[in-house]
Amino acid sequence: MLCTAGVQLYAQTSVAIKDGEKWYGGAVNEAHLMPFKEGYNLDMYGDTRGNQAVPLLISTKGRFIWSEEPFKFTFEKNRLVISNAKSALTIDSAGKNLHEAFSNASKRFFPSKNKLPDTLLFSKPQYNTWIELVYNQNQKDILSYARAIIDNGFPPGVIMIDDNWADYYGRFDFRADRFSNAAAMVDTLHSLGFKVMLWISPFVSPDTEVFRELQDKKLLLLDGEVETNKEGEKVTKPAIISWWNGYSAVLDFTNPDAMQWFRGRLDHMVKTYHLDGFKFDAGDADFYPPNALSFKKATPNEHSRLWGELGLYYPLNEYRAMWKMGGEPLVQRLRDKKHNWEDLQKLIPHLTTAGLLGYQFTCPDMIGGGEYGSFIGKDKLDEQLVVRSAQCSALMPMMQFSVAPWRVLSKQNLAAVKKAVDIRAKYTPYIMQLVKTAATTGEPIARSMEYEFPNQGFTNVQGQFMLGSKYLVAPMIANGNTKTVYLPKGKWKSDLGKVVKGPTKIEVEVAADRLPVFELLNSY
Repeated sequence: MLCTAGVQLYAQTSVAIKDGEKWYGGAVNEAHLMPFKEGYNLDMYGDTRGNQAVPLLISTKGRFIWSEEPFKFTFEKNRLVISNAKSALTIDSAGKNLHEAFSNASKRFFPSKNKLPDTLLFSKPQYNTWIELVYNQNQKDILSYARAIIDNGFPPGVIMIDDNWADYYGRFDFRADRFSNAAAMVDTLHSLGFKVMLWISPFVSPDTEVFRELQDKKLLLLDGEVETNKEGEKVTKPAIISWWNGYSAVLDFTNPDAMQWFRGRLDHMVKTYHLDGFKFDAGDADFYPPNALSFKKATPNEHSRLWGELGLYYPLNEYRAMWKMGGEPLVQRLRDKKHNWEDLQKLIPHLTTAGLLGYQFTCPDMIGGGEYGSFIGKDKLDEQLVVRSAQCSALMPMMQFSVAPWRVLSKQNLAAVKKAVDIRAKYTPYIMQLVKTAATTGEPIARSMEYEFPNQGFTNVQGQFMLGSKYLVAPMIANGNTKTVYLPKGKWKSDLGKVVKGPTKIEVEVAADRLPVFELLNSY
């Protein structure tokens, strides 16, 4: 049986906004616009803004709004209007602040499963081959990149082989023209101390052997336009999806046989090439047309969520787009950021908002930026930006390199980046403690100031975050060396040893190799 995503619409709901109440939620990639201002609106049906999203809104007054399906929300003057809802709303007012609103929603709708992704993703830096090799993924250069990591004094961790390692999408074997012996390559990476992940997507190149096999087995999403042949029989064609690499068919994971087929191919890759896990790219809701025909009825958002279910079988996983999988042991990477200061300044609000939506195992985008288009035509990168990006990532749940710091930085700036890695190593035991706690309680690892210190006036503070409840991290994320830091109530000890009493606002001089961190000695 084939179904479209037709759904019942629920009546519009209007919620009065309380005095001083601020709201967050919806899509992670919109977090720099939070708390939401009058005039903001987003319809999450088929639109997760290229990153993670959840049908959840939470407020500084302890309220939350949840629905099992996507909805549209609009902030009007003193009112929050919910429309286009595809299922009933839950409006809960039991909490008193942002922390309690999150906790109540989490326990009820996306409780943590007491499971972790592979802990190497947190305990050591990650390295992705994308910016160095882009679409020229090949055995020789991947091994050179890995050896350069170690030769330049960086610790081995997870290494990710990015896109274009196969002859075409849907074929699960390394292309022979670039990989003479892929299994031996992976074995060598293992011997160097790395675990190896491989980029994959749900797409299948049209008019290929695999495409025809999947078409025959009825495992592809179908075009909603049904045609009739000469005999009067209904004919359905595979949906051809436009994405950043052209046009492809896409697997229909509402069909358990498609899920089984795909898992079989991944397991083949693990067995044949000794891989450790996968980077699950794409899967965005907007790659699933609302009128497409699928094995079971599903919204575009549900198709995206099903893509997330595959990662549950592989502890070494990473996603860039997700719908409603909070509390699960899935790694969520922020959307590709450009090589500029404006996008660096989005990392903290985006990452802390991911935590508010139940995505605790979150990775900032690649250090220096992962949107390769912003690197094109640049003979020389902004070295200070790369250094500050590394410092910003250093005490987030994960840090991921791609552009090779030893290639693009001066000796002095490379030393500053390596110092950021050393700083992470110092705090790693505490980070790992937070990771384990998040798996059981759902508590965010990286927290917004408003979450950790409710109602102290931090709703608009986006340039610093709390690592757990103990450390305030205030990286330099603008071009310069002076930063304003907001310290809540309590006694704070800076990374330079100075003790400061809060609440206060201080101006901090940030040397090129410094990551300002303030330890909360006691609160009162």
